Amino acid sequence: MSVLSKPYFHDEAAAFAHLEGVLWTNGPVCPHCGSVSGKHYDLRKTRIGLRKCSDCRKQFTVKVGTVFESAHLPLSKMLQAVYLMTASKKGISAHQLHRVLEVQYKTAWFLAHRIREAMRSGELAPMGGAGGVVEADETYFGKTEVQPTVTKEGKPYKSRRRKFGPAGKRAVIALVERGGSVRTFHVEKANKVTVASIVSENIDRETSLYTDESALYPEVGKKFADHATVRHSADEYVRGDVHTNTVEGYFSIFKRGMKGVYQHCGEKHLHRYLAEFDFRYNNRSALGCEDGERSARALKGIKGKRLTYRISDTTP
Repeated sequence: MSVLSKPYFHDEAAAFAHLEGVLWTNGPVCPHCGSVSGKHYDLRKTRIGLRKCSDCRKQFTVKVGTVFESAHLPLSKMLQAVYLMTASKKGISAHQLHRVLEVQYKTAWFLAHRIREAMRSGELAPMGGAGGVVEADETYFGKTEVQPTVTKEGKPYKSRRRKFGPAGKRAVIALVERGGSVRTFHVEKANKVTVASIVSENIDRETSLYTDESALYPEVGKKFADHATVRHSADEYVRGDVHTNTVEGYFSIFKRGMKGVYQHCGEKHLHRYLAEFDFRYNNRSALGCEDGERSARALKGIKGKRLTYRISDTTP
């Protein structure tokens, strides 16, 4: 038997029942007026999952008010997509989803972005705390989408010089709490002002901050209980408990997924891809969260979110 052999992955009535069990733990809730009277009319004989609020008199299903609302796709297939995306450590491409689910590529692409939107947590509580350790680092990925420089004749200028380092790449800053969660931020430019703002707003002052020898962190590091660094330029990667191996391990998974699975993504969508990798890391097996529970947590995130489709959004 396969995990995907469960009834709610193939039967619509079972799929609605499963999603209702995840989102409506205390019974149906009207998404229009918030009524939890328990007297909602059951119209499931008319249409699978359909109900009518006894207070505002409006019809609804469990999909209303979620990223799945107005989706022209069986709920059972969307549940399969959620499971596949949450169970794949480095992600699953839209092309793979379109082949597995037997849907059009654009449908699979949009569905994957809906699920990534559900994975966005928006967590604001400070990371770390007394005795805690947070590693901070930045990386550069892909290429920024900028207008090409043109010559006097109006033709694109092509430089023969090869660019090394962060020039022309997308900057990503990551904060990883040892034994805990990660938060990543796609920024236009990783400079002292931007890094200081992110680090100050997301890390508790009683935390020990560990970084590499980058010049971006010494000033903001003074705000915390301790700031220690390792000198990679001198082949120093670990000094006692001081290292940035955890955050670099996260970047390794992220880059392997982006290059090996997704291969390309538009810069305007990068924040959702980061949310996807953050979600899987924050709900990993090492923290006691296995595939089934991870899928259920992703489903809980669909509530109160919407993502509309426009032609301009179709860039991968």
